Amino acid sequence: MDAAELRTWRRAQRAALAAARAALPGAERERASAVIEAHLGALFAGRHDGVVGVYWPIRDEFDVRPFVAKLRAQGVTPALPVVVGKDQPLEFRAWNEAEPLVAGGFGLSYPGPGPALHPDALVVPLLGFDGDGCRLGYGAGYYDRTLAALRPKPLLVGVGFECGRLATIHPQPHDVPMDTVVTEAGVTRNAR
Repeated sequence: MDAAELRTWRRAQRAALAAARAALPGAERERASAVIEAHLGALFAGRHDGVVGVYWPIRDEFDVRPFVAKLRAQGVTPALPVVVGKDQPLEFRAWNEAEPLVAGGFGLSYPGPGPALHPDALVVPLLGFDGDGCRLGYGAGYYDRTLAALRPKPLLVGVGFECGRLATIHPQPHDVPMDTVVTEAGVTRNAR
């Protein structure tokens, strides 16, 4: 498929995946979310320090906030991404739930001014994903730029609902695969 066909395919997939995720019945979403949270808890068990980048949930994404409270109780510093400029990598800042957040673009909220932190692990939302751990996001490229720029590379944990699974996302050279994908169906570690 050429570049134009791929853009059209990805746009159609994004719309279909977002609709499928939005259509998850409430009870099914709650059950799936509880299972995902348990998988994340097991994956991060024993982590008592460091920085874990998380995300502010939008558009029917898995709500990572209850898990963040557990990380903080373990001694981990949660950090939220901040859009610092168009076409630039995201910056991560410490997130304390007791402090007010700033409303940003794309429906995101993030911490106000503060030092940028380098996450040891990064929990990334998945709209779509494939068996190789490659993710399909909303198309703005912020995570692609961020994942390519972070050195040393943090542990990359993609989180989403099983309804986002695709046979392939037709990965491109800029697509960085997740080390681990977590859904209600289980935890898959990437063999790459």
